[in-house]
Amino acid sequence: MPQSPHTASPPTPITSGTATAVSHRFCTAPLMDWSDRHCRYFWRQFSKHALLYTEMVTTGAILFGDQESHLDFNVEEQPVALQLGGSDPEDLARCAQIAEQWGYSELNLNCGCPSDRVKRGRFGACLMAEPDLVAECLGAMKSAVSIPVTVKHRIGIDDMEDYAGLTRFVEAQAGAGITTFIVHARKAWLNGLSPKENREVPPLKYDMVYQLKRDYPELEIVLNGGINTLDECREHLQQLDGVMLGRAAYQTPGLLADVDAALFGGEPGPTPAEVIHNMLPYIERELARGQRLNHITRHMMGLFQGVPGARRFRRHLSEHAHTAGAGPEVLEQALALVTVAA
Repeated sequence: MPQSPHTASPPTPITSGTATAVSHRFCTAPLMDWSDRHCRYFWRQFSKHALLYTEMVTTGAILFGDQESHLDFNVEEQPVALQLGGSDPEDLARCAQIAEQWGYSELNLNCGCPSDRVKRGRFGACLMAEPDLVAECLGAMKSAVSIPVTVKHRIGIDDMEDYAGLTRFVEAQAGAGITTFIVHARKAWLNGLSPKENREVPPLKYDMVYQLKRDYPELEIVLNGGINTLDECREHLQQLDGVMLGRAAYQTPGLLADVDAALFGGEPGPTPAEVIHNMLPYIERELARGQRLNHITRHMMGLFQGVPGARRFRRHLSEHAHTAGAGPEVLEQALALVTVAA
């Protein structure tokens, strides 16, 4: 299928150059089944400065699957980082090169996902038990590309929850040249808890992450886990270099409108109604490429959280966006059901 001019395609391979710095002051998390390219395009309407992460993509999917379906993104999403899942240094290096050619701003290795499928594939959170292997993987990725390479991990897994174990992991990756660590401030139970429970049951231990920054001031430490408001972001940023929001950004995307003004000294973002109007040309383009309306609008359900008419908005999209031939008018009709100032 020909590439749309609004999506990225692999440019001429990059063989040299200096990595472009990206800001981790505010990031959106890699969310499986959620943070696809439609979601990220939608999020970008609110903030110019947020760093957006893809869903985790495995090395096997890139090397043996449909690269376009896994790697394609809209150039308007930039800066956007690709999160990789894998544990073979050679495969990760090859995928890193492909991703750099595709145009991503950063590569991130997943060492935090606790699902059984990930564990069986020997990647995700279980890799925290193998810090030397992770360092070999990250070193291979870093040597293969000129864009930044980072790692996302937990504070520990299973019975490994001591600060010394966390620092051993971090020091091994720093030894491989990694300087940016995105730390989910919960440990992961690889046996006995579901992925959903692993996002909620283990207690948050922000103090461990704060201590990590105090002990390694030269490293960039970004906090993930349990952050729900920009006030909380500002509080964490007094001690850390960055914050990453996942479910809060997805469930209440309107909070992203204040990110640039509150955290970057920029201009306030658009209103939810303005975002809907800004999304209409994109929706028309995507429908022309064969996408269905509900593949895009499913990410917009929380847009009017707490606003009169929000329930009617969600219900209209749920009932009509999935139907054959549904177009931008369905979203406009849903907007008309909400009591907001356009």
